[in-house]
Amino acid sequence: MDRAYKKAIDHAQACLEDARQRGAEAIGGSWDDEFEKEIFTPEEIAASNLRVALIGEFIKARNEKGITQRKLEELSGVKQPVIARIERGHISPQIDTLVKMLAPLGKTLGIVPLPTAQ
Repeated sequence: MDRAYKKAIDHAQACLEDARQRGAEAIGGSWDDEFEKEIFTPEEIAASNLRVALIGEFIKARNEKGITQRKLEELSGVKQPVIARIERGHISPQIDTLVKMLAPLGKTLGIVPLPTAQ
């Protein structure tokens, strides 16, 4: 991701957070969705949602095992600051890095069918 794009995304997220703190009545209930659709393609939104879900499941698995980021560093060989940046969504992990982090949690990656629209 180039620096200008990341800066624009960070600014947009800050504006969204500010609007959320002021309350939905200040901007209308569907503003977030409309803004998101103006800025991102449906494919980008889907990819972002998938990344968020994947990292959320990773964090959940780590917490369920009671493993700290520091302990996961020892078990996986992936440095704790990298784990932290991945968990915050600041970087996207390489597949081999993710597999290294999942193994000590008793997890692995899998390919599953996408849910179909009803």
